Amino acid sequence: MMHAQQPYCENPLLRRSYNLIAPLYDLAIERPLLKARTRSLRALSAKEAIRVLLSGVGTGLDLPLLPAIHRYTALDFSTAMLSRARRRGAHLDIDWVLGDSMALPFADAQFDHVVLHLILAVVPHPEKCLSEAARVLKPGGTIHVFDKFLRPQQHAWLRRALNPLTRRIATRMDVVFEEVLREVPQLQVVSDIPLLAGGWFRGIVLRKI
Repeated sequence: MMHAQQPYCENPLLRRSYNLIAPLYDLAIERPLLKARTRSLRALSAKEAIRVLLSGVGTGLDLPLLPAIHRYTALDFSTAMLSRARRRGAHLDIDWVLGDSMALPFADAQFDHVVLHLILAVVPHPEKCLSEAARVLKPGGTIHVFDKFLRPQQHAWLRRALNPLTRRIATRMDVVFEEVLREVPQLQVVSDIPLLAGGWFRGIVLRKI
């Protein structure tokens, strides 16, 4: 059962925008981000079956890269995105959930791993998204983040100037990961590597302590 008050409702334009751009989304980002996605997901190639949450699965571009041994739950707030993702997940044991990454409809400590690919810089409140991922993660489990972040005190004037528009229709340009992480003290950084665009896109692994 989904939460009655969903934080994404603060920005209804964002949901409508992603429903509209779903057919074009893959054309824009599939090939440019393929290597980075693959590198971020390597840690999920374990031999033992685990439970994995894909929070903000989008059109499912991660799905062909995932090992079939695991049990997956794929969540997104866009019906159009989920519809496209289903076609890519036919080979996986996967549950589909229409829901909000900032108010996950799951009990505590349900998953061994959580994947947050290109979602922390999309949601209005990335700290809520990360906190919810930590809540549903088992102690000792990991969160795999792939997204674009500013560094602390980085000026990035153009990105910040564009942010008031882009955050309403597609993605935020002003998220500083270190500031988001500060709000979720039960997580510790395992690794943090640059993946694309001179380090603007980063691959970060977090563990719940």
